[in-house]
Amino acid sequence: MGFWTLFEVASMPILQMLLISVLGALMATNYFNILHSDTRKSLNKIVFVVFTPSITWFMPINIGLTFLVGGILGWLVVKILKPEVHLEGLIIATCSTSNLGNLLLLVIPAICKEDGSPFGDHGICASVGLSYVSFSMAVGGFYIWTYTYHLIRSSSVKFKAIKAENALKKPNMDLVDANEKSHLLQHDDTENQMIKVCEVSSWSNIARTLNKIVEELLAPPTIAAILGLIFGSITWLKNLIIGSNAPLRVIQDTKAKVKPMIIIAVVCVRYIFSPLLGILVLKSASKFGFLAADPLYKFVLMIQYTLPPAMNIGTMTQLFDVAQEECSVLFLWTYLAAAFAITIWSTIFMWLLF
Repeated sequence: MGFWTLFEVASMPILQMLLISVLGALMATNYFNILHSDTRKSLNKIVFVVFTPSITWFMPINIGLTFLVGGILGWLVVKILKPEVHLEGLIIATCSTSNLGNLLLLVIPAICKEDGSPFGDHGICASVGLSYVSFSMAVGGFYIWTYTYHLIRSSSVKFKAIKAENALKKPNMDLVDANEKSHLLQHDDTENQMIKVCEVSSWSNIARTLNKIVEELLAPPTIAAILGLIFGSITWLKNLIIGSNAPLRVIQDTKAKVKPMIIIAVVCVRYIFSPLLGILVLKSASKFGFLAADPLYKFVLMIQYTLPPAMNIGTMTQLFDVAQEECSVLFLWTYLAAAFAITIWSTIFMWLLF
């Protein structure tokens, strides 16, 4: 089959997923006010206590490898970028724990039902695909509620320990103010001398600054500033991002809550390095005869390396009251990137299989 035919088959499930995600996002806003925050926390506890025990039956090696590969890559991200201590577990969890349930329930049957699907009869493909997805959900549930659960719980313990330590280290503000006042007189003479030097050197700096204006206008920060002015001057655009009730306020919080390099690193781990290593692992397993001949089975195994983080991570951050806002930021960008990554990698996987 042609590449673009496979691309069309791979993109239709993602479009269906996006429509459902948009509907869910609208229902979660304060404008609809369907579920209050306390209600959502209660539902998370119900999911943990009632539904989780029913999905922990199987442990296939491939699911364990996705957690192992993602965990190692996430650990490298933590060691290189050195985030805050309470975020280490969240970063490793988002790199290693995939959405092995709900997302596959949408993607696999939708691909099977497409007219250009290379997996044969639509009905048989959908039925067999759902069995593979159920198997994936069962094993994923076991790893999520053991390995990932431990990561988030450890982050919560570290976060609460840091808060307690900071509370004990608060300085005496009266002494601080007294010390600042005692130093004011000592710095007055030094500041006056610095002002005179600055007045002389400022004229020479003006000439240099004028030469760089053209380059500055084309720099990315300048373009970002212009966009900021546009969003700030147009009321309805500003209300989309800025404010406690803004629908897209998480974008405004991204810079403050999570460093951009961490977001980029997590996205690269999930949608570049993990799929590439997954192809290498499964090609080796197929070479040694460890995999069945069914191409749909191989496709499901491959796509497990390409999925966004599991939604249960958000449930855990709420259960332990740690890194909830940071988790939302990482979810925002990883799921936005997933719309493109899953489509592209699904096309590549089908191309490799057929």
